[in-house]
Amino acid sequence: MPSPFDFTDRRVLVTGGSRGLGRAMALGFARAGADVAIASRKLDACERVAAEIRAMGRLARAVACNVSRWQELDALVEAVYSPDLGLGGLDVLVNNAGMSPLYDSLESVTEELFDKVIAVNLKGPFRLSALVGRRMVESGGGVILNVSSIAAVQPAPDAAPYGAAKAGLESLTRSLAFALGPTVRVNCIEAGPFFTDVSRHWNLEAFADRAEHDIALRRGGEPEEIVGAALYLASEGASFTTGAVLRVDGGSR
Repeated sequence: MPSPFDFTDRRVLVTGGSRGLGRAMALGFARAGADVAIASRKLDACERVAAEIRAMGRLARAVACNVSRWQELDALVEAVYSPDLGLGGLDVLVNNAGMSPLYDSLESVTEELFDKVIAVNLKGPFRLSALVGRRMVESGGGVILNVSSIAAVQPAPDAAPYGAAKAGLESLTRSLAFALGPTVRVNCIEAGPFFTDVSRHWNLEAFADRAEHDIALRRGGEPEEIVGAALYLASEGASFTTGAVLRVDGGSR
């Protein structure tokens, strides 16, 4: 009997897949046997991850896409579903692309910044899930995995639009689970503090103090530590799990 965590020949799209958690998940799915499409704004960065995946003997496609723009999402889906240029279909969609710009004060938040944060973290996943979800239903099944943040439930004063967008993404996860069920499962990872490119801007001394008191594991996570949760939620091992939000945060409070 095959392992429920065997992704051999399954087709996965990871947005924001060129770095950080997205890159870790793209490589993780490939190691489990999947063919992977990587999407982000910078094609050269996607191509580098695709090359790593091809070195594992799996098919990989790189696609430039700004997930905040609906027309680019239409083009992304067409590219990934192309049997010649893409993967020929999708079994798993990972909505990972996100952004969390900081600001000096609430009054300094511009309409442009607010709209951009909502567009990348919420509008894009909605549109992409709608497009891919319909195709998954028509083809008989699939999995959508959204990547949220503990900011959805522990909003920070210097990232209010981001926390609101991620809270919306978690609500969207449950809505999509009903809208696309029973054929398509939709789940969400609520990620805690991970040492990705974003962490370069942290005050590491302040973070270490916070971790000592407010994180059960007393540390931040490494990107590879998100992979197990992603594989589980996307696998047949989670066949009775949908509309769920799984916290992967080291025990943050």
